[in-house]
Amino acid sequence: MARKAYGQRCPVARTLELVGDRWTLLLVRDLLGGPRRFQDLQAGMPGLAPNILSDRLKLMEEHGLVGRRFYSDHPPRAEYTLTPKGQELGMVIGALAAWGSRHADTRAHLVDAESGQEVRLGYFRADTGERVSGRRVRVARRESAGPTPRARRPAPSPSART
Repeated sequence: MARKAYGQRCPVARTLELVGDRWTLLLVRDLLGGPRRFQDLQAGMPGLAPNILSDRLKLMEEHGLVGRRFYSDHPPRAEYTLTPKGQELGMVIGALAAWGSRHADTRAHLVDAESGQEVRLGYFRADTGERVSGRRVRVARRESAGPTPRARRPAPSPSART
């Protein structure tokens, strides 16, 4: 199956080339809860044909987003888990859920699983942990051609979280 290629160096376009297919982010959403078997993923998504599910899981595996572990040889049966790279998409899923709770479904909202209190997503400076308004955030090109090492982000202070 031919994959979408936007032909842009923009990180949004490049990311959509990896996860922009229908069902992919919903699979990530379900896998954030832990390992799932093929049949469990399929049962949780009415309308998702087995061949499409198989295609999406293969693509996600090729891109290093999921790992597959066989738990039965005859017949072959596997479970799927998110890799650390795939787990990082949890923030994307959270951002989509936060936006959707405000603009698409007002009955749902993000909460802390332990306290039940509502949570919000936000931007924080990598060097200081200071909260930054979303209006001030933009995509910028890196100076070097290669990937830069990730700076360790200090934990935001309690006053910076609000």
